[in-house]
Amino acid sequence: MTELILHLLGDYVLQSDWMAQGKVKSFVPALTHALVYSLPFLFLTRSPLALFVICSTHFLIDRYRLAKYVVYAKNFLAPASARNEVIGPGDDGSWTHYKFGWGNCFATGYPSETPPWLAVWLLIIADNSIHLLINHLSLRFL
Repeated sequence: MTELILHLLGDYVLQSDWMAQGKVKSFVPALTHALVYSLPFLFLTRSPLALFVICSTHFLIDRYRLAKYVVYAKNFLAPASARNEVIGPGDDGSWTHYKFGWGNCFATGYPSETPPWLAVWLLIIADNSIHLLINHLSLRFL
């Protein structure tokens, strides 16, 4: 439970608007957020390796929005007929627009037909789950 509280504190309470808005666009806000995020974990460990893994993976996951790639990959567990449904002709008249094509899923990992509010929340939940898993494994084994 303490790990969850520290994650929520670091990712939501201590994250400024500047960090939240800039972390996917620029190195400095992403690194600042990762460092600030990692500070509360000093209450649970003094392991430099655990803290490094928590900080560095948080930086990479947030800076490059890696959770959307995990979401996109897990969507391929659906049957091929559901994944490759042709939506219709593209702007150029060709039939190349697929429901789960990367171009249609780039923003969140979910197809653009997914209601935006749902896609964003599912992405946030996936992102938080990945962070929590890495944090737990780092604190437990490093």
